[in-house]
Amino acid sequence: MHTLTLAGKTYRSRLLVGTGKYKDFAETRAAIDASGAEIVTVAVRRVNIGQDAGQPSLLDAVPPSQFTILPNTAGCYTADDAVRTLRLARELLDGHPLCKLEVLGDPTNLFPNMPETLKAAETLVKEGFQVMVYCADDPIQCKMLEEIGCVAVMPLASLIGSGMGIVNPWNLRLIIDNAKVPIIVDAGVGTASDATIAMELGCDGVLMNTAIAHAKDPVLMASAMKKGIEAGREAFLAGRMARKYYSADPSSPTTGLIGS
Repeated sequence: MHTLTLAGKTYRSRLLVGTGKYKDFAETRAAIDASGAEIVTVAVRRVNIGQDAGQPSLLDAVPPSQFTILPNTAGCYTADDAVRTLRLARELLDGHPLCKLEVLGDPTNLFPNMPETLKAAETLVKEGFQVMVYCADDPIQCKMLEEIGCVAVMPLASLIGSGMGIVNPWNLRLIIDNAKVPIIVDAGVGTASDATIAMELGCDGVLMNTAIAHAKDPVLMASAMKKGIEAGREAFLAGRMARKYYSADPSSPTTGLIGS
């Protein structure tokens, strides 16, 4: 019931987590374990996964034998930079094709540059990458990314690192209703209820980093996020009752009462 299929591989968890902003690799690993996540994203331009042989590697704490490593292009502002970064990542990870593409447009708000994102996605798909793509919550551009061949489309809930939650659920529903690939909310989640709402809307998963890493207790928050994802998915599958402003229909029967 909870499994997620991405690029032909099935995962038990629908929660994807980042590896940045923790105090050390030990805390990173403890939070990942508490989250139950199996897909772990890594900023290739900021975290050592083998680029610097003389420094500790994240892969020692989070080995590819135990997790699916999802290299990402955080910090890239052009399609060329993003493509070059992911080519390097594929070499460092022995040809691993799954990646997360993000091309940013503004260093102050980290909103995606969609023309450059679309350009990079076309190149990467042609080169055999399995592209999961961070993007604006624009139903038209999300469909364009799907048609290019991206294996998952990842619209933001709100700005990266903002913790503002889902600011436009209506756009997300439009995206979900028209998608034939997994839709994974990426960016803006602040707490477990935000993750739950994303799943209740019908998202296939949620990717987060700051909400866990910047919590007062990251490991405990990771555990909360795991439960929030599971609860939201079950609620979506169960099908919530219709919203009513007022209903005179009581929960308990009014006929056959004792003494009536």
